[in-house]
Amino acid sequence: MDLTALRTAHPDHWKKATAIRALTLDAVAAANSGHSGMPMGMADVATVLFEKHLKFDASAPNWPDRDRFILSAGHGSMLLYSLLHLTGYADMTLEQVKNFRQWGAITAGHPEYGHADGIETTTGPLGQGIANSVGFAMAEESLRAHYGKKIVDHYTYVIAGDGCLMEGVSQEAITLAGRHRLGKLIVFWDNNNITIDGPVTLSDTTDQPQRFKSAGWAVIEIDGHDPEAIDAAIIKAKKQNKPTMIACKTHIALGHAAQDTSKGHGALTDADQMAAAKAAYGWTTGPFDVPADVKSAWEAIGSQGSEARAEWEARFASVSGRKQAEFNRVMAREVPKKLSATVKAFKKQMSESAPKVATRAASERALEVLNPVLSETIGGSADLTGSNNTKTTDLGVFDVENRGGRYVYWGVREHGMAAAMNGMVLHGGIRAYGGTFMCFTDYARPAMRLAALMKIPTVFVMTHDSIGLGEDGPTHQPVEHLAISRATPNTHVFRPADAIETAEAWELAFSSPSTPSVLSLTRQGLPTVRTEHKLKNMSAQGAYVLAEAKGKRQVILIATGSEVSVAMDAREALQEAGIGCRVVSMPCMELFAQQDEAYRRKVLPAGPVRIGIEAAVRQGWDQWLLGERGNAKKADFVGMDDFGASAPANVLFEKFGITAANVVEKAKALL
Repeated sequence: MDLTALRTAHPDHWKKATAIRALTLDAVAAANSGHSGMPMGMADVATVLFEKHLKFDASAPNWPDRDRFILSAGHGSMLLYSLLHLTGYADMTLEQVKNFRQWGAITAGHPEYGHADGIETTTGPLGQGIANSVGFAMAEESLRAHYGKKIVDHYTYVIAGDGCLMEGVSQEAITLAGRHRLGKLIVFWDNNNITIDGPVTLSDTTDQPQRFKSAGWAVIEIDGHDPEAIDAAIIKAKKQNKPTMIACKTHIALGHAAQDTSKGHGALTDADQMAAAKAAYGWTTGPFDVPADVKSAWEAIGSQGSEARAEWEARFASVSGRKQAEFNRVMAREVPKKLSATVKAFKKQMSESAPKVATRAASERALEVLNPVLSETIGGSADLTGSNNTKTTDLGVFDVENRGGRYVYWGVREHGMAAAMNGMVLHGGIRAYGGTFMCFTDYARPAMRLAALMKIPTVFVMTHDSIGLGEDGPTHQPVEHLAISRATPNTHVFRPADAIETAEAWELAFSSPSTPSVLSLTRQGLPTVRTEHKLKNMSAQGAYVLAEAKGKRQVILIATGSEVSVAMDAREALQEAGIGCRVVSMPCMELFAQQDEAYRRKVLPAGPVRIGIEAAVRQGWDQWLLGERGNAKKADFVGMDDFGASAPANVLFEKFGITAANVVEKAKALL
């Protein structure tokens, strides 16, 4: 590359872009770790985007109608941190940049949502950002349909690299965005042909522009170092009625000795090579020293959106007070006051009618009364709508001609669905839930983990949650998946026993400000175990005494979901034998662990035999069987220690010993 020609042709642009490159080199060198090459290669694209197109105000970073900028290639985090510092975000001080990747700094190795203003999502696991962005764009379309263009009208911009486009989730995201013609989604592909191992051609020969075109995207190919071409491409992209991919031909680690090599991907810390690169840029100041005129120019970019924000505030003030209040409520993730009363009324109806119903069907019944109360919900399913029971009559279908629809047919895209739902929640104004079979948490897992890490309340509806799904066999029968989700920090796993606990789980999931929920729901019908109506949300305590022992308490049976009724049957047999038995329903282990010790001691006192019952592996159960005043000699577990089999559900429960008779036998053996 002829850097002198670039500097000469666009001197003002060059200085601003060079500030990003210099800060990146300095921060990575100070940390002695990081990724220099991508920020250096994409600095021109980012500069044009922020200066000429991105609608934002650094003094009001959470302005609802700002454009969203997502760095899907999260390893290049210094690009984002440099931009936030240069444009004047208050929390992104020079000290934070100097402490890149250090303990206590907000400048983590990869951008982390919640650490700093201007970071819209946590990225780093490649492909997640581009998949999140589809949810951001869908949320924008949905909210614009509900609240009007006066209040919601903005773009989602993404920088994605070769690695993002190799990850399988990118295909799910790209085809979904094309199907829904998300015209306000614009992706910049950092086309530098370099990965960690070497040239992209070592492992991939995909024609990416043709790939995007085949999925229904507009594609524009440009020189990613020509600011005029970048500007023209963005102008053209903003006029499209479908998503646009701008293929930016760039040089990784531009101007450095490692340019266009795999070494350029990582940490460039050699002092002499850094000095040579800065000299080639015409950058003469010391480490972390941005010339006053350049910093001032960047700060002007950071404040130029203040006028647009003021105009938006005036428009927002002109709409009805009711619409303002509702918009503010959903953006703040506050639930409507009617939610609690609606759940209570539903619970009363269920306890009185006592239906025998699968919890997936109970979930649908609950959603039928909850979705009309919660205007912010968007539901969906990964091509299992009739099985997951996630669609209710009032929602309508989100589509090109009906942006106000609140149900999404995600197709067979579990990972893309989960990541896009995260994007919806991160955008604000949406509470997203979506379903698949619990066994396919395997496919959704990376996005489920990131929801927990980002502390966002996405709801993952996982039906067919055990061997109880029957004839489909062990490929579809989850045994370890409850343990996997429970092992994830900041995750609530609800396994309700009946329609009443299911409604309580939904109330808790929809009320959560910062914790994702996993709803574990059955295919097979379950009897109502809560026949006495209680106003209190008992599931909020995580576990509670469902049935008390008659006479001396000798046995405590702890069960979840479909096995609570097994425990109740076992209790009846034990009581008939003169053995006092308490049944504890434990719909959410995580919430029970959060209760104070006095309550936990009340539910699980020392002394009696304890048996856990769940059609899944034992992992995670010993906390309640052996801990909490338990005794290994007086504890056992009835569940799975292998994969399931293909047969009717009742046969499987019998063959695998998940029966009341087996529970009784184990209890007697321990006494």
